[in-house]
Amino acid sequence: QVQLVESGGGLVQAGDSLRLSCAASGRTFSNYAMSWFRQASEKEREFVAAISRSGGSTVYADSVKGRFTVSRDNAKNTMYLQMNSLKPEDTAVYYCAARYSNRDYPDSDPSWYDYWGQGTQVTVSS
Repeated sequence: QVQLVESGGGLVQAGDSLRLSCAASGRTFSNYAMSWFRQASEKEREFVAAISRSGGSTVYADSVKGRFTVSRDNAKNTMYLQMNSLKPEDTAVYYCAARYSNRDYPDSDPSWYDYWGQGTQVTVSS
């Protein structure tokens, strides 16, 4: 089992920045591919960003490319999402997800992930 806890959400204005964290416990963090998803009110969960086990490969949704950066610190068992130039349409609950993988690549398919955090709310006012 892997336990995931997100933090860092909050209320900000358009154009501001936030950094989300996802702290993992329970297993060897470096064996897990990680990702961020988000779900806005009355919308389906959508992919945001993913990072491979080593951190060497990343992939982003087109809507956040160039504004968000996903990273991880395997020594600290933590993944991050740096969000810059935030827009009102970024408002959502942000979730981190994990899956054990023996290959070093990221994946954007939510059905691929086995473990999920409880989410952290990000609200961007205009």
